[in-house]
Amino acid sequence: MTPTAAFDATADDAGLRLDVAVARRIDRSRTACALLIRDGHVLVNGAAVKASYVLAAGDHVVVDAPAPIEPSAKPEAIPIRIVFRDSDLCVVDKPAGMATHPAPGTARGTLVNALLAALGPLPAINGVLRPGIVHRLDKDTSGLLVVAVSERGMRGLSRDMADRKVQREYDAVVWGRPAQTRGVIDAPLGRDPGDRTKYAVRDGGRRAVTHYRVAETFALRSAEHRRLSAPPLELALLHLTLDTGRTHQIRVHCAAIGDPIVGDRAYGGGRPALGMRRQALHAARLRFEHPVTGKAMSFTAPWPEDFAALVDRLRDGSAT
Repeated sequence: MTPTAAFDATADDAGLRLDVAVARRIDRSRTACALLIRDGHVLVNGAAVKASYVLAAGDHVVVDAPAPIEPSAKPEAIPIRIVFRDSDLCVVDKPAGMATHPAPGTARGTLVNALLAALGPLPAINGVLRPGIVHRLDKDTSGLLVVAVSERGMRGLSRDMADRKVQREYDAVVWGRPAQTRGVIDAPLGRDPGDRTKYAVRDGGRRAVTHYRVAETFALRSAEHRRLSAPPLELALLHLTLDTGRTHQIRVHCAAIGDPIVGDRAYGGGRPALGMRRQALHAARLRFEHPVTGKAMSFTAPWPEDFAALVDRLRDGSAT
């Protein structure tokens, strides 16, 4: 069996517990890695050791993690907006608040559950919990997703996603105003060492590239600002496109340049939500060639009510 990961401990690894070093290299929590070590799925220099083993530079670590057993997703009659469908693919406009696919703790009420009810069985190349899913949106991000309906659709879409031929453009309302009207954020992303549920720009992370364009700017001046003759608060509407599709990529990249997304509880730095109950991020436009017919496909999803209302309030200066 091919190991999940194999590495030689570097000088940066020296002094780390084994479970910490393994968690940095595979997409599992430190607790999960400790269980793998306990059950003999991690060897150091060919021998089983404890999770508390302290690495030395040059130690050779091999991780052979069995794939988790996943229950099948179940169809659920949940209304969803299908923008387009044929025998090979389907484009949907996912609402905010709906997870893309089941995960531990979220077995029901997801987009996959709704798709199985609306479309029937879907190809399961990506696992029985994620049939048809070739890319995903965060639970509280709204907008367009393309889903494979057939095996050939799955193979073609997966190939095109890997080759970066599927163009995804997002709209976001952010605090601040980028220094340039157009720019590229090229910053590697990895698990946040201080919080494994979050991601951060960090050395040794996976390359992540986001392009942005400032579409509109706003200035908010509250009564207190006027009383103190203080400068207004600046915000901006950005159009963003992805070269890569890392988890939380746009949210982390916007925060990294000092312009976090309005309403983002994880990466917003505690700034006011301005009436948003989720991050003001919407997958607005999607373009790709049909993986079977080769036809150019282009779709646009209008802003959902909460996003549109936020922009309206910002335009008239009444956001609070």
